[in-house]
Amino acid sequence: MWARTPHRDAVDHNGPVTEPRAVHTWLTDMDGVLVREEDPIPGAKEFISALREQGVPFLVLTNNSIFTPRDLRVRLLRSSGIDVPEESIWTSALATAQFLDDQRPGGSAYVVGETGLTAAVHDIGYVMTDQDPDYVVLGETRTYSFEAITRAIRLINDGARFIATNPDPSGPSAQGMLPATGSVAALISTATGRQPYFIGKPNPLMMRSALNRIDAHSETTVMIGDRMDTDIISGLEAGMRTVLVATGATERHQVQDFPYRPTKVVDSIADVVPYVAERTLPEDL
Repeated sequence: MWARTPHRDAVDHNGPVTEPRAVHTWLTDMDGVLVREEDPIPGAKEFISALREQGVPFLVLTNNSIFTPRDLRVRLLRSSGIDVPEESIWTSALATAQFLDDQRPGGSAYVVGETGLTAAVHDIGYVMTDQDPDYVVLGETRTYSFEAITRAIRLINDGARFIATNPDPSGPSAQGMLPATGSVAALISTATGRQPYFIGKPNPLMMRSALNRIDAHSETTVMIGDRMDTDIISGLEAGMRTVLVATGATERHQVQDFPYRPTKVVDSIADVVPYVAERTLPEDL
């Protein structure tokens, strides 16, 4: 008979022995965790400052493909006073461009989106064209053009592969909700009968690309988010521990409605700040 190997959290005569796993790197969502619209969430500035002071590698993630990391850095600093280095911001546009480069280097794409996406696709050496492209790449924009959508539909019908930066159906604005990438993708899918491959959250591919970006390992990385159906599930599926903050889309009482659970639930990002210096995350949910 095979001998049983003692579990890491084995029980001795004094009771359970638990050793919190070290945390070497952090990933965090942006909207609902660090900021709400243009306003900083209390503790966000201190969290980023603690990471930088401790020299802990981290990335701020967003499904928003409109802005470049440089744009987002300036927006965060000016509106919220949160100083995130450009290289510490990872967008669905960057993850999409990396996916394209891995799959078909030096290819071509018809891109529907704004600067964040077009710049990312351009930087990997892709040719952007509306003549027989390898891919139709759909991202977010404040001004979806009926002409551009029609062109995308025709190109997909002619054989172009359909990629979208993220499945978010709507997004906020000062005037109210706006249709986002997921809604427009559904329109194109209805017209073509072709479903896109979504790169951004909740696809764990975005998490894995972020981990690779900072040479991190999932077992020693924690993902912080405000949505169970995107941030938490994608972190979980990528093998990370997860923290849900109750300052965004998912409220505390809603956690029990999901078939999976975060490692920890906290009121806000301010509650996570002490764990940066401790380099651990007690798994006490």
